[in-house]
Amino acid sequence: MKDDRLKQQINFILETDRLKSIYRRTYLADGARFENDAEHSWHLSLMAILLAEYSNSSIDILKVVKMVIIHDIIEIDAGDAYCYDAAANEGKAEREMAAAERLFSLLPPDQKEELMLTWQEFEKNETAEAKFANALDRFQPVNLNFASDGKSWKENSITYDQVIKRNSVIKSGSNKLWDYAKKIIDSAVTKSYIKHRGE
Repeated sequence: MKDDRLKQQINFILETDRLKSIYRRTYLADGARFENDAEHSWHLSLMAILLAEYSNSSIDILKVVKMVIIHDIIEIDAGDAYCYDAAANEGKAEREMAAAERLFSLLPPDQKEELMLTWQEFEKNETAEAKFANALDRFQPVNLNFASDGKSWKENSITYDQVIKRNSVIKSGSNKLWDYAKKIIDSAVTKSYIKHRGE
């Protein structure tokens, strides 16, 4: 029985290796290439550890780290829909739920339930941990986009209003990170990394 459990866990670990091949539309800070989902999740985990003091509420940091480590595993099946592409985001919730069911079902039942509940908590964005995890998930691409001189924003003709609408959720998890992100976004307009309102 224990061997079967271990085999299921190892199979899940091997399956999630595919996350390293799912590329996002955010460039690395140096602009050399797109980051992949595994790199994104690692980066958020590091940010969670370093920036926990800026959460609006008291949080269980281990829970936040678990959320950001697993939040994009579903993209192995569902793919990464570019956040500013409305067409690509149609049917996203259904695709992601099907992916979560398949992927987490590779695990023993107790771990399947734990990961499914953790992923769903992140998606619902209601608890203090989920709000902070989502704040990090939005803040990281803003930071990388700015560091890469707005490379992805410019390539996709992204506007100020789009960036504000997409990322204002940061403030529900961290006012401090939202204030910082807002300064970055305002500076991105000044530097012509994103288009101003009405352009």
